[in-house]
Amino acid sequence: MEDIINFLNGIIWSPFLVGLCLCTGLFFTLRSRVVQLRLIPEMWHLIFQKREDETGISSFQALALTLAGRVGTGNIAGVATAICFGGPGALFWMWMVAFLGASSAFVESTLGQIYKEKTGDQYRGGPSYYIEKGLNCKPYAWLFAIVTIVSAAFLCPGVQSNTIAAAWKQAFDLDFTVSAAIITSLLCFIIFGGLKRIASFTTLVVPFMAQAYIIFAIVIIGANYEQVPHVLSLIFQSAFGADSVFGGMIGLAISWGVKRGIYSNEAGQGTAPHASSAAAVSHPVKQGLVQAFSVYIDTLFVCSATGFMVLMTDCYNVVNPEGGFLHQALEGVEAGPVYTQLAIDSLMPGWGGPFIGIAIFFFAFTTILGYYYMAETCVAYVNRVLKAPVLMLIMRLIFLATIALATLRASTFIWSMADVGIGMMAWLNLIAILLLQGTAFKALKDYEEQMNAGINPVFHPEKLGIKNATYWEGNRAERNEVIEEELGVDNLDGITRPHK
Repeated sequence: MEDIINFLNGIIWSPFLVGLCLCTGLFFTLRSRVVQLRLIPEMWHLIFQKREDETGISSFQALALTLAGRVGTGNIAGVATAICFGGPGALFWMWMVAFLGASSAFVESTLGQIYKEKTGDQYRGGPSYYIEKGLNCKPYAWLFAIVTIVSAAFLCPGVQSNTIAAAWKQAFDLDFTVSAAIITSLLCFIIFGGLKRIASFTTLVVPFMAQAYIIFAIVIIGANYEQVPHVLSLIFQSAFGADSVFGGMIGLAISWGVKRGIYSNEAGQGTAPHASSAAAVSHPVKQGLVQAFSVYIDTLFVCSATGFMVLMTDCYNVVNPEGGFLHQALEGVEAGPVYTQLAIDSLMPGWGGPFIGIAIFFFAFTTILGYYYMAETCVAYVNRVLKAPVLMLIMRLIFLATIALATLRASTFIWSMADVGIGMMAWLNLIAILLLQGTAFKALKDYEEQMNAGINPVFHPEKLGIKNATYWEGNRAERNEVIEEELGVDNLDGITRPHK
């Protein structure tokens, strides 16, 4: 099994995928005229818009749910792994993936909103939906759905539970079987409560934990402020092969930076549209912009916090691809959350283990919930045809079993499994959004025209020549028109913008 996973990993994560991720983000950045920078003020106030109806969730809840998936072990253990195998320059390429990936996140989440459906008491959407409706290719849509179910329910979530158990063992000397029992029991309570219970939990936990983690990082960086110029120089020189020690690792820096950057922020991977499609908004671009901002929160804030703490305190190793180490400050320590624990302990002895143990739990546990929601959405997609409710129960049982069993496996193998799952989803989704990007940019142009006219933007796909946006063509379109006519001013999102 391990040989098969490693073989697939080598094929999927070839230089072609690295290049595709970067080039796709660059193309979207140029075509959108750098939307991820131009509309940052708009992104910020859209985060706090009110929920529009009782069916959907609010933009902030959707942001928290997607951040639950984005902010996870990749922000702590993943950054340490990237530095260990790619050198300090890998952090720069994680930043590049975040900047370019924000435009990819905008495109995929906008498409998710355009082609979403109302199913029962919630909205469903994601790559399978926009592939079927936008590309009119059901086999491709089903392929993505099946790959996502396998990845989100089996290949990817084990990294999170495995890392929680390792951190708890280090911090509290808690047995792995006890950790597995605690994690699985909590998951049962939340996932059987439906989307709104998941959204409520992540809305409460994610903002608090992210802020606490960043505050800790600021304290560490502040105590080592004299190291800032040196660390920045080390990162940039290593990224471009100019450093005397790590100069020969430029290829590995790019590869590991992109790989761990994608794993961390998930931009272009096709994960965020599942959650962002559940938001109740008056125009799809609103969620596209919110999700672009979420990439910044994940990488530019949380990942950078980890990277700076580790590099400033010299709590890291760098593996020499030819054997041995190019830098070894932690003898016998495997790459992972322990790097960050030791970084915090260097300034606040005794705090590193417990704090990272708690942080890892919240970050990783909410990511597990994010993976579950992706799997649930894709099962709901295939169930539109199969109409077999038992599939949802089977998926949940497999998901819980995966979480429990992965806790006891070797971490290296678990990470390889996750890379295979993420890589497969990234390949399929990047091709899809490249083919559909014209639709997303039509919506962006329409949004900006209404915004510049002083109007709270609402979406009418038929006016833009967008077909198969069935949710927006029916009751949603009528609701938009009625509210526009009755109010005379648009305040669907709690922001009053008078008509001109």
